[in-house]
Amino acid sequence: MGIVLTNKPVLCNYYVTYRCNAKCSFCDIWEKPSPYITIENATQNLKDMKRLGVDVIDFTGGEPLLHQQLPELLKLAKDLGFITTVTTNALLYPKMANKLKGLIDMLHFSLDSPIESEHNDSRGVKLFDKFLESIEVAKNLGEKPDILFTVFSHNIHQIEEVYETYCVPNQFMLILNPVFEYNEVGSSLNEADLKQLTAWGKKKLVYLNQGFIELRKNGGNQIEHPVCRAGSTTIVISPENELILPCYHLGLDKHPINNQLFELWSSKDIQLQIKQEGRHEKCQGCTINCYMQPSFATKLSSYWFKALPSTLKYNLHKGTWKNLI
Repeated sequence: MGIVLTNKPVLCNYYVTYRCNAKCSFCDIWEKPSPYITIENATQNLKDMKRLGVDVIDFTGGEPLLHQQLPELLKLAKDLGFITTVTTNALLYPKMANKLKGLIDMLHFSLDSPIESEHNDSRGVKLFDKFLESIEVAKNLGEKPDILFTVFSHNIHQIEEVYETYCVPNQFMLILNPVFEYNEVGSSLNEADLKQLTAWGKKKLVYLNQGFIELRKNGGNQIEHPVCRAGSTTIVISPENELILPCYHLGLDKHPINNQLFELWSSKDIQLQIKQEGRHEKCQGCTINCYMQPSFATKLSSYWFKALPSTLKYNLHKGTWKNLI
């Protein structure tokens, strides 16, 4: 239940490729064969998303920095007035940093452990040294990346070291990303973990959406009364230039876009599918952060109020609040 604040999509998860140069244990995207999106398709899609009212373009993957034209894609989005975001394992960042400078509003460097061997084992490739190098390169360029720390029961005790070592000295935001389960990967957090995360979320330079904690305490999305609005809030585009519904992780329906995203999204068929958001059998208990965040932001409910303080804190720190006025 709750008052819907907007019916327009606010976010696009634009998968520039599913390819990845890491093999993270809590992700299965890297296992998929994949092309790369084209500038031609992206140009038309971004124009259509502007017409649809989208605010934020998340160029994602896979590893988005594998796309050699990522700087051009970001510039297209910036020129159209979108807020841009990119999450990277940082393996390629030092090589591409100069070309990316000033084009990413929300740049996230992923980290799973402050211990080199543990981080490398989690990622399935040696990249901790590139993470450290990327921090120095970003600082020298005047960039302010966030440190995105995916929290498991086995690494929650390392939050303090990550915070004190990388965030406080550099005034970087620490994004705490509670792990979620899907497609037989990932895991869950226990009650003690959630309590610790709640306390960390109150600290300076820490972003934790308290709505995520509340949702987990409530058993995740409930298909009888869904909180998830993935279909209506988030446009998901595949590397094959398909519209994916209701979200990437379910991927029940794929529709070729054919340079007609606005017409496709507005069609009766798609709108009927969107009305089923959060109600599919596999939606029961879902806690996938990347879809819950826009869901909380677009419907006035207890989750909206839980999410608001962290949202304001983050956007004030990044300066992106100006884009949302």
